[in-house]
Amino acid sequence: MDINAKKNDFQKIVTHVREDLNSVRTNRLTPSIIENLKVEVYGAKMLLNQIANISVPEPKQLLVEPWDKTIIKNIEKDIETASLGFSVKNEGNILRLTMPPLTEETRQKMIKVIKEKSEAGRVSLRGLRDKIKEEINSAEKNKEISEDEKYQLIEKLDQLTRDFTEEINKFSQQKEGETAL
Repeated sequence: MDINAKKNDFQKIVTHVREDLNSVRTNRLTPSIIENLKVEVYGAKMLLNQIANISVPEPKQLLVEPWDKTIIKNIEKDIETASLGFSVKNEGNILRLTMPPLTEETRQKMIKVIKEKSEAGRVSLRGLRDKIKEEINSAEKNKEISEDEKYQLIEKLDQLTRDFTEEINKFSQQKEGETAL
């Protein structure tokens, strides 16, 4: 059994948590806040980043430039109904989204959401660790590996779990810091 082969499973969890945390609003706007917003166009729901260019001209502003100018009203309507807190200004061929500053109450809510999403990621990592640990114990019971190998594999597994947990913690702290800007 090779613990390093399981790194990919751990990385998938961390990547998911990172993407999840990037969707949380902070004082620093990024396209990731709205790029996965589903917009009703052409009779189907499509992701905003598949039908428009999203840019950040200023720290508190996003520009959405649809590739097909005829769908700008649909995009505007879906952004407004998503209740993300943006004020939307339709300038004909682009949408200018501005974000008011976070209030202290909103900031505390965002930090709480960040902590919840980070903890969910850490729980997923621990769940994966437990699953792999069961595989190691089964392998030892079936005499596929020795007891010494079992303890070495468990130690490597625990170190891998600590490393990926630390990665989630660092990104979470960085995201919390962005809410205080």
